[in-house]
Amino acid sequence: MAATRQAWRARRLFDGTQILDDRVVVAEDGIVSAILAADGKPDCQVETLPEEVVLAPGFIDIQVNGGGGVMLNDSLSVEGIATIAAAHARFGTRFLLPTLISASRADIARAIAATRDAIAQGVPGILGVHLEGPFINPARNGAHPLANLLRPEPSDIDLLASLGSAGATLVTLAPECVPEGFIRALVDRGVRVCAGHSNATAAEMARGHAEGLSGATHLFNAMSQLGSREPGVVGAAMSDLGLAAGIIADGHHVAWPSFQAAFRAIGPRRMMLVTDAMATIGSPRDAFELFGETIRVSEGRLVNAEGRLAGAHLDMNTAILNAHRHGGATLAEALAMASSAPAAYLGLSHSHGRIAPGRKAIFSILPVAA
Repeated sequence: MAATRQAWRARRLFDGTQILDDRVVVAEDGIVSAILAADGKPDCQVETLPEEVVLAPGFIDIQVNGGGGVMLNDSLSVEGIATIAAAHARFGTRFLLPTLISASRADIARAIAATRDAIAQGVPGILGVHLEGPFINPARNGAHPLANLLRPEPSDIDLLASLGSAGATLVTLAPECVPEGFIRALVDRGVRVCAGHSNATAAEMARGHAEGLSGATHLFNAMSQLGSREPGVVGAAMSDLGLAAGIIADGHHVAWPSFQAAFRAIGPRRMMLVTDAMATIGSPRDAFELFGETIRVSEGRLVNAEGRLAGAHLDMNTAILNAHRHGGATLAEALAMASSAPAAYLGLSHSHGRIAPGRKAIFSILPVAA
């Protein structure tokens, strides 16, 4: 059977490292076979993309709580995960980690099982699961109900690592709230561990890092801040530990001068754009229930009845443009923070985050002014 050949011409192509002008990307049977100059002859019909867009590797979001009117916590099923993924695909996110907010051990097991089934059934874009909590600091709980926070037990290692090789597992925890060796045991099982919802000192972060802690979840939010004598989680992430950091680029969770300072310290290889998105993305709904509390969109922010932030009403296309226009990143750097950086963090640089011959032809199209 003859190969199916496709080609796309883009005035601007981000290949995962740089923006190239006027390129034709050719794919055979869904695999990129060549990147040609604009006058190249791919021996098939060429789809010319609008001039005002950038063709990029499929964007990766490692923190997605909901979308399409659905929250993962309320829909621990393949159908729920598929709905969330489809909603975010409309805004450039082609790959993601559905994210469970602090929940019972039984619901953690259900979330992992649903993720495994979603991957096995070929739901597009599901790379694994992000378990945000429940082993976090009650003093930094944010939108996580205090009743859902748990003390870790030895058996929790098996639970948190139970997705195994079926997909990536990311666990957000407070390093100061888990016993010595807990992080190391997770990392030894292939789990990636980030600090978040934490009051950790820099010394506690360093101990966690020595055990394999590798990142910080939604930098600046729900964590100990950078101080003159105590660097906290923020200072540790901005120091020379080499930690990756997710950050919410909506202008509400992090002030732009703070974003710019963190970006200069961490850089586009380790800083990752995350949406921390809730059910409202890709949905006409402007409110939803979260643990019995009404969360509503107000002036672009998701807030509870007291006006406190509760997740984000943010999509990845917008996050990239915000990082470029307000966060001090070049367009190429902002695109890297949504593609090659999270691919590297998840250990997927061999397959994701680049447009190159031999890679799957799964692209995102970023609408941006010419």
